[in-house]
Amino acid sequence: MVVDIHAHILVEELTRSTVSEETWRPLVVRVDGKERIEINGRPLTSVLRPFVDLEAILQAQEAKGIQITVLSPWIALLREEADAEEALRVTRCLNEALARRVQQYPDRLRAFGAIPLNDPEQAARELELLMQEPGMVGAEIPARVRGDFLGHERFEPLWEAAEALGAFIFVHPTARSDAFPGLQDYYLWNAIGNPFETTITAAQIVMAGVLERHPRLKILLAHGGGALLHLKGRLQHAWHQRPEARQRLQEPPEASIRRFYLDTVTHDPDTLRILIKFAGADQVLMGSDYPFDMGLEEPVEFVRSLSLPPEQEAKILGGNAARLFDLEG
Repeated sequence: MVVDIHAHILVEELTRSTVSEETWRPLVVRVDGKERIEINGRPLTSVLRPFVDLEAILQAQEAKGIQITVLSPWIALLREEADAEEALRVTRCLNEALARRVQQYPDRLRAFGAIPLNDPEQAARELELLMQEPGMVGAEIPARVRGDFLGHERFEPLWEAAEALGAFIFVHPTARSDAFPGLQDYYLWNAIGNPFETTITAAQIVMAGVLERHPRLKILLAHGGGALLHLKGRLQHAWHQRPEARQRLQEPPEASIRRFYLDTVTHDPDTLRILIKFAGADQVLMGSDYPFDMGLEEPVEFVRSLSLPPEQEAKILGGNAARLFDLEG
């Protein structure tokens, strides 16, 4: 079984074709049978493959040797800037749309839904409702919400609920060109900014003791966890040397870092080997970041190019996802 756990979809229900007066919604224009996405009047040039048409998405995935796709929302539409009522309306619309698609193709699809994280207590309640829907495996959340990274204490209701429900939380960066100074040139806001944002929020989760307090919590980090594994030595050293680093964490940081799940979207075989060696094959799941330009064009072949032991390769390509998302039954 081959499973892609990092693949995005833009559901038609959240486009301008459904509610034309809501200008935050993307506009989908079809030219010669191809989708062209516009947002805020500008073309979304990072989308290289079908993004809305589910049949076309499944065909594209099948052509890459992928048998089951775990869909997730386009992170830009999770509306962190909206008020609680508006965010709840959008996330419910999104979750209903995703659930319909999973029910349409129960043998081909699973999905991460969305939760309104600008109100973490409400997000916890919505996560409970989300997990009652067949085929929904958890929620995709942004790496930060209104400036707060995920180690902030206000997110504690989410972590409590996710652990109790057994829900996977997929942490994905927000891809904003103004996220960090110095990244506006050379496409660095995406190439560096996205994994940098993931690195910061993952380190916050670790040092705030989230994974220590919630050892059964299942968090999946996009893009191989950014630079987290490459900085684990510095986090470990800071924890030993500085009282500030030990304020909320009793165990050494490495123990918490080992609890993360990581996808394979690293674009570098040596980096992926390092991830597997440190985290273990059981913690790594194949992803493509479909349909974006910074995704893996050949996600299955990328894993196979490492020439891993067959048991490890099978786990990463789909065995882990089958076990964790209950796909084998």
